[in-house]
Amino acid sequence: MLKSLKGGDKMSRDVIIALDFDSSEKALNFIDKFQEDEVYVKIGMELFYKAGPEIVREFKKRGHKIFLDLKLHDIPNTVKKATLSLMDLDVDMINYHITGGSKMLKEAIEAAKKVKPEIITLGITMLTSTDEETMHNDILIKDELTVADTVKKYAEIGKNSGLDGVVSSALEVPEIKKVAGEDFLTVTPGIRLDQIKGDDQKRVVTPADARMLGSDYIVVGRPITDAEDPVKAYREIKKMFIGE
Repeated sequence: MLKSLKGGDKMSRDVIIALDFDSSEKALNFIDKFQEDEVYVKIGMELFYKAGPEIVREFKKRGHKIFLDLKLHDIPNTVKKATLSLMDLDVDMINYHITGGSKMLKEAIEAAKKVKPEIITLGITMLTSTDEETMHNDILIKDELTVADTVKKYAEIGKNSGLDGVVSSALEVPEIKKVAGEDFLTVTPGIRLDQIKGDDQKRVVTPADARMLGSDYIVVGRPITDAEDPVKAYREIKKMFIGE
């Protein structure tokens, strides 16, 4: 039984729909089902690289909020300039790999906030597809460190660099809030209604679990996009997460 923890309240919590489509036509046909809902959507690399910046503009025209999930990671000057280019799209969230280092993060955040002060800047901690074995053997992080240890340290770096929050598994949210504060946002993918056989996500929780753990936002893809009735699935998941 998960213990209820402080985190985003009902007014700040939201569900972000991951639009993992391979064409703008599929993405727009999907979102046009939500005529009565103003939703937060995540546009990631697959859709952005296929459809280009225009897909972001189309979603903004429809009144939806955008989490542009490109996980920027390069030398500081390159990431800063990329950030300035993306600011033309008026996105609401943008993210960076914390492993790029404090200098990269600080320069990118400064560039983003100068154009749009209210934009939410996030840091990638450890992908939810990463387990202990992968972290130790492939990423070569010391064997004595757990995923939770690494995520906590990355959150500290992000907080000190000026990020508004991080992307992590909901399982790490309590420790992140301890080291970075309750106001430090946690955006948590890896949300499932139940475990899917062959799923590439390893550290997963339910919407209700994420609420109890203190997540501020959850990112949900297949349980909504693959549903027979996506609008109904979205509303049910939002109810589970917000707790109404």
